[in-house]
Amino acid sequence: MRQLALLALVCASLFGGGPKYDQALHLYNRTEYQASLKLLLPSFQKSPAELALIGQNYFMLGDAKRATECFQKAVAAEPNNSAHYHWLGRAYGRWAETGSMFTAMGHASKARQNFEKAIELDPKNAEAVNDLFEFYVEAPSFIGGGLDKAVKIADRIAERDAAEGNYARARIAEKRKEYGTAEQHLRRAMELAPRQVGRVIDLARFLAKHDQFQESDEAFQAAEKIAPDAPKLMYARAAAYIEAKRNIDVAKNLLEKYLASPLTPDDPPRSDARKLLRQVSGG
Repeated sequence: MRQLALLALVCASLFGGGPKYDQALHLYNRTEYQASLKLLLPSFQKSPAELALIGQNYFMLGDAKRATECFQKAVAAEPNNSAHYHWLGRAYGRWAETGSMFTAMGHASKARQNFEKAIELDPKNAEAVNDLFEFYVEAPSFIGGGLDKAVKIADRIAERDAAEGNYARARIAEKRKEYGTAEQHLRRAMELAPRQVGRVIDLARFLAKHDQFQESDEAFQAAEKIAPDAPKLMYARAAAYIEAKRNIDVAKNLLEKYLASPLTPDDPPRSDARKLLRQVSGG
């Protein structure tokens, strides 16, 4: 999931509160989620913006149940707010991933419904469109997924952003095991947005996943020239090395550097980096 900090800022600008809220949002954007909650939770009468920010903090801390409850309250308070439905969909999706197998399908279906509602309320909610696309790609048809639906969303994404549209088509091609086509789309996305480091990372990770290690390393080096010391580049490179079981010492150093870096909600959680580090350190 991308641009979480931007989404939070948009919500704040439209539905924000006073100085306490602004301080809590600042802490959230520095990934100080517990400190942000400490400011927000004592309020007896919480605004919809505060409810949403509390939910975002819980989401980032991995507490999908509490996040869902907060976003449900935000939706009830502002039923025409696309962003609230989008976050509620994300919370249900996280709950489906981390909860029991008995509730996973129901929560996943609710994730889809809320993404669709977010887009119904605001067709220009690009992040909701992207998340619904990912749902269609990954989820089985009996809970509303399907590549036929994903293709339609990819066309919609391409109309808005040609590079993102090529990335979406690469995801579909890879799911269909059309790896050559997927690589072509990823390279085209990089050509269309040569200064977006994420596009280069997408290609580098794809190449590593398919054992094209030399080209993957070259792509990571190109990404480093665009955004030296970018935390998400450190994490992506470490994850690619670990997945391929190569350059493990380099991966460890990258993860340690990542954990010491100032992060934003757009970056992978520190908990994910610690998990990877334990995986390769035998902890």
